[in-house]
Amino acid sequence: MTTFHPPFRVLGAAVLAFGLLTACGGGGEAAKEPPPNQIATGQAPSYYPAEYARLMETAKKEGGTLTIYSNTDQENWAPIFRDFQKKYPWVTKIAANNLDSDEVFQRVLSEQATGSSPADLVVSNAAQAWADFGARPGTLLEYASPEQDKLPDFGELMPSVYAMSVDPLSIAYNTSLLPEKPTGLKSLAAILAKDPAQYKSKITARDVTGAFGFTVSQAFTAARPGAWAQLRSILPLARPETSSGTQLEKITSGEYVAGFFVSAAPAYPVVAKSGGLLAISFLDDGTVALPRGIGIAAKAPHPATSKLFVDFVLSQEGQRAVAEGGLTSYRDGVTGDGLHTYQELVKAVGQDNVILATYTKVPDTEVKAFTDKWNGLLGR
Repeated sequence: MTTFHPPFRVLGAAVLAFGLLTACGGGGEAAKEPPPNQIATGQAPSYYPAEYARLMETAKKEGGTLTIYSNTDQENWAPIFRDFQKKYPWVTKIAANNLDSDEVFQRVLSEQATGSSPADLVVSNAAQAWADFGARPGTLLEYASPEQDKLPDFGELMPSVYAMSVDPLSIAYNTSLLPEKPTGLKSLAAILAKDPAQYKSKITARDVTGAFGFTVSQAFTAARPGAWAQLRSILPLARPETSSGTQLEKITSGEYVAGFFVSAAPAYPVVAKSGGLLAISFLDDGTVALPRGIGIAAKAPHPATSKLFVDFVLSQEGQRAVAEGGLTSYRDGVTGDGLHTYQELVKAVGQDNVILATYTKVPDTEVKAFTDKWNGLLGR
């Protein structure tokens, strides 16, 4: 199997098996119903090039199927698939898996090595893994979206890889077990310092040996190097987890009282269903915003349909569907009750307190130095 450079984990073939989540016909049902998205069926925006009509005709001949390898929940995908299929009704079947953020790339690489992969699109927010994947020859299809000029500078994360969403990281906490609301890392450290013994092994951090955990933790400390003072008191009380879903489940159950650098995207629905037991807050001393990258596999079986999909999720229509599914849209003009946006985050914490993670390859020596320092404070 093709592997990432150490220290990131390579998962065994047994855990690479996955179940496809499908959207046929009208797609899955959305979890909430804000005002309906206005979809121009079969019509490209007026600013698209004239030859885009030929791309749509080519897509019609590809069989109406699309396969996505991703680390994105079905709940997040549902309104995106619904509206994409409303726009392009000949796309009758979309299959999307939900792998770990690193597994997405391992799966594609191992299949591409054998000469055949059903993957059309790759979607993940593991920035370091994306940088490694994109640096390999023959992994990505080159594509310049006609939506690119309508996006902010960070809309294209690296050549031919675009931001589908830009999701903030949060502090999640059990309101019945933590006596005060933590507003940032300094705030959390001050709360724990009042009785460190009580909180031993009751805090959760993201495992930095995975690409996601490394990216968000390293981005924060690079932007806020003084935060190591707080991490020296917090990390000895913490235990690492490999997913935000696991962190949220264990905070809600009371196994942990709080966790930091927890993705807000899966947290929003858990908070809503918790009856006030679980809450999240963005860090007033620096909130990492992590783009969720989307790119087309080099040997995509349905390249024209894949291009339509990329353009759709970057469009005004698509970004509204992205927000409806619980992810954080970033294109200007997306509004509606219950929709989360990058602009909302900036308003909440201030532009200077938003730390935008970049899709830049960090040298292996720096990765090792960071993970050794972090895990040393964890006692690993």
